[in-house]
Amino acid sequence: MAARKTPEKSNVSKDELLKYYRDMLLIRRFEEKAGQLYGMGLIGGFCHLYIGQEAVVVGLEAAAEEGDKRITSYRDHGHMLACGMDANGVMAELTGREGGYSKGKGGSMHMFSREKHFYGGHGIVGAQVPLGAGLAFADKYKGNGRVTFTYFGDGAANQGQVYETYNMAQLWNLPVVFVIENNQYAMGTSVARSTKSPSLWERGAAYGIKGEAVDGMDVLAVKAAGEKAVAACRAGDGPYILEMNTYRYRGHSMSDPAKYRTREEVQKMRDEKDPIERVRDLLLTGSHATDDDLKAIDREIKAIVNESAEFAKNSPEPDVSELWTDIYA
Repeated sequence: MAARKTPEKSNVSKDELLKYYRDMLLIRRFEEKAGQLYGMGLIGGFCHLYIGQEAVVVGLEAAAEEGDKRITSYRDHGHMLACGMDANGVMAELTGREGGYSKGKGGSMHMFSREKHFYGGHGIVGAQVPLGAGLAFADKYKGNGRVTFTYFGDGAANQGQVYETYNMAQLWNLPVVFVIENNQYAMGTSVARSTKSPSLWERGAAYGIKGEAVDGMDVLAVKAAGEKAVAACRAGDGPYILEMNTYRYRGHSMSDPAKYRTREEVQKMRDEKDPIERVRDLLLTGSHATDDDLKAIDREIKAIVNESAEFAKNSPEPDVSELWTDIYA
């Protein structure tokens, strides 16, 4: 096993570090449980897990303020939990139950929360990018100082609608942070095989959009970059592109055996760059927490996740009459 690098001293408080640790661990344990329920047949359809990428959304939520919006792709469970959506409602939606955020009718890829300013999960690759710019346009029109985080992957970064959106966003200086979650594999094709230009964020230069590449496995680096991007947008100097270089440990979806990469490659990332272990090391080496403290947090998180699974199992399926609600005629 390769050793992780000794963590650098952080400039954040103990409470902040503990929150990041807890939030990332909640996503990790929730996704592990979702994978189990999928294997039991309790979750149907597609299910895309966020395991390995937790630092991206937790770091950016740390840079957000109340009223900021977020919109993402179908790999969305982590984003929901990070912005404060309840684990019970998310798991119930995954299992297609009445107690879910979309009353059991959206499933894994399509749930929303107006209360938490979460505008989906979107199943069509890249479709959320122009929608995110639209949310930012509304905020600019209202002059409310809000920012929209628009997440998409390295595969979606090759979609034409992304560049149409870049052009409009820069023309109107929209307060939108385009977050490219570059997990190195668009479905099953590596970035090196699918994308000629290795730096995805630099494509924004053609439209005059500023941006940068970030270590998406380091929650503190993500937070710092997020604060910079958000400040620019709030000052009327948006949009901004953040390319988060991250890594997913599981396949593209639960139906993907991920044979396009080696087990050794995945294990090396886990051993050397795991985002949760990085914060764990900071907490322990900085004497902010003991091993027993962190074990207690893990027990607490597991209890929350187990409760969400039980809530989902006990929530009824939607009534047949729901087929005729929440639709446009």
